[in-house]
Amino acid sequence: MSRSITLGHYLPGDTVIHRMNPRIKVLVLIIILSMLFAFKSIPGLLTMLLAVLLLFAVARVPFRYLLKGLRPILYIALFALIIFLFFTKGGVVLFRLGSFTVESDGLEEGLFVIIRLVTLVLFSLLLTLTTTPLSLTYGLGYYLKPLGRIGLPAEEVVMIMAISLRFIPTLLEESQRLMRAQVSRGADFESGSILSKAKNLGTLIVPLFVSAFRRADELALAMEARGYRLGAKRTRLQEDLIKMQDWLVLLTTILLLVVVLYMNI
Repeated sequence: MSRSITLGHYLPGDTVIHRMNPRIKVLVLIIILSMLFAFKSIPGLLTMLLAVLLLFAVARVPFRYLLKGLRPILYIALFALIIFLFFTKGGVVLFRLGSFTVESDGLEEGLFVIIRLVTLVLFSLLLTLTTTPLSLTYGLGYYLKPLGRIGLPAEEVVMIMAISLRFIPTLLEESQRLMRAQVSRGADFESGSILSKAKNLGTLIVPLFVSAFRRADELALAMEARGYRLGAKRTRLQEDLIKMQDWLVLLTTILLLVVVLYMNI
């Protein structure tokens, strides 16, 4: 299960998307998400879906990562489709089961929501796969920094996000290591009833928490040894400069949003 989770993973590369400034990436993603909710037709959403697939090809991300990223939302998409099929009425009756009917408007609304959800997840996945966790939190922190003037601990929030993104894949790998160790000792995580599976998985919780607390303690000691202090002004060894191509991408995205809002697609 943990192998199917791609959140927090970064695929090194030297493509145009990898080289984009993280601040521009975050801003472009926000504009694209706004664009997704501005679309009012399936063809428009399919165009965005095709666009994100082309961006994955440009970034040279293997196809299996798309499947891994979509696997966690599979049940959500199926549940949403069933709800729309049976409870949204209108149009031509496609299927009848007793008092329940499946009508064309319900199918259209269900597909609309699913395509929007899939496209949204893929765009977010593209951002995390082509941006290092440190650069990503730097980009987010840049936009959160002004909120520090109204009392929001922006730097602390950025630090928490950086640590969380960094430790998600680490804890997943640790859980896999513990599971393999338990299997070598005779534990069975595949067969049996749901209760027995849950009981076997419970044996992983304690060592996983112990490992997580140990890593957190080591990280705290390392941060103190390097003089980390909350609220202290920090600089970056390598500044992320915004290049001309970044501005062009941002301008193009804004123009597309304006076109979508104007045409009301």
